[in-house]
Amino acid sequence: MDPDRILDGLDPEQLEAARALRGPVCILAGAGTGKTRAITHRIAHAVHSGVVAEQQVLAVTFTVRAAGEMRGRLRALGAPRVQARTFHSAAVRQLSYFWPQAIGGPMPTLIDSKIQEVARAAHSCGLQLDRTGLRDLAGEIEWSKATQVRPADYEAAIGKAGRTAPMPAHDVARVYEAYEEQCRDRNLLDFESLLELTAGIIIEHPQIADRVRDQYRYFVVDEFQDVNPLQKLLLDAWLGDRDDLCVVGDPNQTIYSFAGATPSYLTGFSAAYPHATVVRLVRDYRSTPQVVRVANGALRHARGPAAEHRLELVAQRPDGPDPVYTEYDDEPAEATSVARRIAALIDSGVPAREIAVLFRTNAQSAAYEQALSDAGVSYTVRGATRFFERQEIKQAVHTLRGARQDPGDDPLARTVHHILGPLGLTPQPPEGRQARERWESLAALAQLAEDVAAARPGATMADFVNELDARVATEHAPEYEGVTLASLHSAKGLEWDAVFLVGLTEGLMPIVFAESPEQVEEERRLFYVGVTRAREHLSLSWALARSPGGRKSRKPSRFLDGLRPASPSLASSRRDSRRQSRVVRCRICGTTLTDAAERKLARCLDCPADYDEALLERLKTWRRASAEKQKVPAYVIFTDSTLQAIAEHVPDDLAQLSRISGVGAVKLERYGEAVLALCAGREPADDGEEHPDGGSAQRQTD
Repeated sequence: MDPDRILDGLDPEQLEAARALRGPVCILAGAGTGKTRAITHRIAHAVHSGVVAEQQVLAVTFTVRAAGEMRGRLRALGAPRVQARTFHSAAVRQLSYFWPQAIGGPMPTLIDSKIQEVARAAHSCGLQLDRTGLRDLAGEIEWSKATQVRPADYEAAIGKAGRTAPMPAHDVARVYEAYEEQCRDRNLLDFESLLELTAGIIIEHPQIADRVRDQYRYFVVDEFQDVNPLQKLLLDAWLGDRDDLCVVGDPNQTIYSFAGATPSYLTGFSAAYPHATVVRLVRDYRSTPQVVRVANGALRHARGPAAEHRLELVAQRPDGPDPVYTEYDDEPAEATSVARRIAALIDSGVPAREIAVLFRTNAQSAAYEQALSDAGVSYTVRGATRFFERQEIKQAVHTLRGARQDPGDDPLARTVHHILGPLGLTPQPPEGRQARERWESLAALAQLAEDVAAARPGATMADFVNELDARVATEHAPEYEGVTLASLHSAKGLEWDAVFLVGLTEGLMPIVFAESPEQVEEERRLFYVGVTRAREHLSLSWALARSPGGRKSRKPSRFLDGLRPASPSLASSRRDSRRQSRVVRCRICGTTLTDAAERKLARCLDCPADYDEALLERLKTWRRASAEKQKVPAYVIFTDSTLQAIAEHVPDDLAQLSRISGVGAVKLERYGEAVLALCAGREPADDGEEHPDGGSAQRQTD
């Protein structure tokens, strides 16, 4: 592959990163700026330029899914033998290989969860804890091991770190010591000890170090702001005295300090490597200017080391709808309204799988599960049992593998639907939560078959089973056709067309336990991560009371100051926030409007409409034809609510059209004359425009 062709399509900053092939390189990459694109093209460029052999590259990231995505992109770029792994995956391979030479004897058993062993250790110390207490204690042991704190040093270490122990510190230290001794006696290995042992044998055995460093000579570490001291120890062992290291990250997305992560390795990279190349990626290809404005505003008052490296994002997408800020009397009202608005979005053409409700704590999920169920909207809760570990999916995959030899003559999607029918994939979802969850899991497999068939006409059952096997190996579950419910932490690295950030009150955002300035700043970064998950639609809401009729004593999150209408610092930035702060009243009854759809129509949804139905139908017909020609979803051109607003206002000129929410400058330029022609009863000219976001925006996101 021509190494220069690999660089086609990169923006100037991505190109700078991809051409920095030797020595230390630090890529500071804001949310949605195409960091994965930049680093995979950099690796492929280095391989095809002869700088390094592909099998000598080790690209490290933090999740199996991210590693799988990276390998997929590298295969497409002609570098299939590059090793893209998590820290733990790379360590377990190396430790297994070198164990006989370095240590000998039976290899320890790797444990996925500490809970059972922590319970046994706590019992030996005379402590009886419920499951929540055990999980807190296991988390404290993980933090200690990740930050290289030994049991004898635990009490002093948490004082220095400003950390609050989940129980008396000396009890934590006692259980920690008992846990470590127990693991040694039972020949068990947790993930932290896995990394520590791997680093140890490299450091202590020069022959092993030489072999590892001969194998891997070129390193890339993604999400470097999330590295903890233990992972840094292993990375340094891999590197030795070499400096072919590229790190990628964003200090303002550091949200795992509670688990030992620190952005100091990223922010201090230039000090550690004074000759390093530093590249900043700030062009945001993910989100509309309206969302980017909120993201930049969220960090405007940030303090501390991470804030000193704040990246001001520059939106590359066309205009979209304004963010919606909504205050509710109580939590049930908030959940019910959010569910209603989600249903309206789905009706307007936004796929359910492209909508997410994000909250600070998992306990907030239940209200939204109930509200969405009541509204008849399918959903999935992120963080539940892994997709391919579910019993119904194991059974389905086994059955599909068996059908590979005799698939019949039907098209792939129809065959898969037929096979999954006896397992529970009925035409309509069943009643009952567990039955519904099983049905939705099987429906996700069926949807995957349809996606494969659409992407690869003529795909066979064998092709589909091979795709399933690859996804099982990388834990790459298919997307549900359902709304995602997720905590802000679990949403990291993901994105949706529409995001609802809920429960934005003091005590939840920032969380009540965030007492120190450093902890509050981490909560601010978590809020920023939530905002930057949205591509187009962003809703931010809060409730003044927990229950109906309760005391309305809650206050909106301080992180909304300067962003939401009538917030304390709005007056000082009125010009920047003019579009967000404009009061819109119903033109029928005069009520102040807060809902996005109502503000767009300039009337309450319940008030009688007075639009020209024939005009609305002509607008929809034109939109459908334009979408088919441009090969984009219809809502990308204009949403249903925008078309209805146009039909109600019937603008005479571009100035009137531009005042309708959802008609930004770019859309006005591309579609304005066509819309005005339709409003005047004429047929629009065939303008032959391309995709409204230039055909490159979504391809450049992370």
